[in-house]
Amino acid sequence: MLFSWRTFAQEEKIDNAFPAKTQSAGYIDPDSYFVGPGDSLLILIKGLDEIVWKVSINHEGAIYIPRVGEVNLKSNSLSDAKKKIENSIRKFFKNVEVFISLAEIRKIKVGLFGDVRKSSIISLPANVHLSDLIINSELLNPSADLRNIKIISDNNRVSYYDFVSFIRKNEKNQNPFLNEGDFVFVDKGDKTILILGNVKFSATYNFKQNETAFDAINLAGGLLTNAKKDSLEVIRFANDNKTQKSFFISIDESKKFLLQNKDKLIVRSLPEFLLDEIVTVEGFVKYPGVYKIIDGETRLSEIIHLAGGFLPKASLSDAALFRRTQSDTTDIEFERLKILARKDMTDDEYDYLKAKARQPKGKVVVNFQEIFEKNNLNEDIFLRKNDVILVPEKRDYINLIGQVVQPGKIPFDKNLKVEDYILLAGGFGWRAIESDVRVVRANSGEWIDEDDVEILYPGDIIWIPEDPPPPKFWDFTKDALFIIGQVATVVTAAVAIIVSSR
Repeated sequence: MLFSWRTFAQEEKIDNAFPAKTQSAGYIDPDSYFVGPGDSLLILIKGLDEIVWKVSINHEGAIYIPRVGEVNLKSNSLSDAKKKIENSIRKFFKNVEVFISLAEIRKIKVGLFGDVRKSSIISLPANVHLSDLIINSELLNPSADLRNIKIISDNNRVSYYDFVSFIRKNEKNQNPFLNEGDFVFVDKGDKTILILGNVKFSATYNFKQNETAFDAINLAGGLLTNAKKDSLEVIRFANDNKTQKSFFISIDESKKFLLQNKDKLIVRSLPEFLLDEIVTVEGFVKYPGVYKIIDGETRLSEIIHLAGGFLPKASLSDAALFRRTQSDTTDIEFERLKILARKDMTDDEYDYLKAKARQPKGKVVVNFQEIFEKNNLNEDIFLRKNDVILVPEKRDYINLIGQVVQPGKIPFDKNLKVEDYILLAGGFGWRAIESDVRVVRANSGEWIDEDDVEILYPGDIIWIPEDPPPPKFWDFTKDALFIIGQVATVVTAAVAIIVSSR
């Protein structure tokens, strides 16, 4: 992406309204502002009496002060103009205080040409800076070179300004006052450098003559904290403009290394710089939160111990460890099947979709009961950074859904069977399919036929499906009337044919 004013304006949300709004400062620097025809000055003389005059600079660059005469202010800064006026007044007024201020600012005309939407002469207040002209992104094309703006003054003095340096580094000398008759030329940028990696603002920038790699880094906001300072790489085209070669320099050497057109400056990061090696413990432990580990060396049991152990209501059977790594990839087949209708899948595809949908993302197979109840250290795995340990509350109930009289949760009793829970829920509903009762396992989401269930576990779901409802009376009547109407139409048509044939 080539750096442009439009890019910066979008990043900083700068108001681009122009010329209804100008962006210049609310004050004027008397040493930098040069007065000219159209400016008005307020002159106050305080002695025995108070005298106030408001005078305007004429087209010859002079003002006329009553009882004083003409004062020539041509090519004077505001500061010099004030001194000249005060000296002239004191020749005719003794023992007085003199106060002089700029009352009204004249308008100036400035030309904008080059890689712009439309070359034009623009009328602006005389206290505007270059930024007041450039700030309107609608005047410039995105390809405009903001680093080599040429201003030709009315007396043919040529100056160049790097407006991006003003933006990035607040170099105010790169944002000059505009003067009457200035010719502002913004060239089209075809020479560029690319700054990549660990700098604050990676981007393509217009090339500027005699710029060092260090200057370019500062232009891009400076180095980030994790930048590798001892081996900055500059990739450069050889003289044949085809092959490329690399130069490796330190940050100190970059202060003398001059960049060339199409150079690529790459700032790499320090390896494993400030990388957190932490895991998170959530749920029913005494002290949930974040814990430091040594990646690949700290075991699961050590962190549970640091977390104060399990609370009485913790469910070890439902506890889980989740791990996300950069090697995790999107399952393209699963994404494809998700958008297909069931009728468009094979049985194998549908089974795969169900199995994949039941699989918790990033879950690691760990048996918490084996580790913490049976002291089986073979299950006590090593943790990796960013692991999440989740210990939920015990689910001491069986959930009944579907066609039972009173669906809901029933306290778990290890001695009860499926049919016992159905009886406790009031028995089957009147549309229940009693031969098709299923159990959905809490841990795996697996569906099991009632006949295959030998034991129930806390949190399991018993599902009693229902018969499809019979058609409603009105739907049946409506369909019957439609068929009768069709038959009547056919009979009428047949009779008409017979009559017409006689």
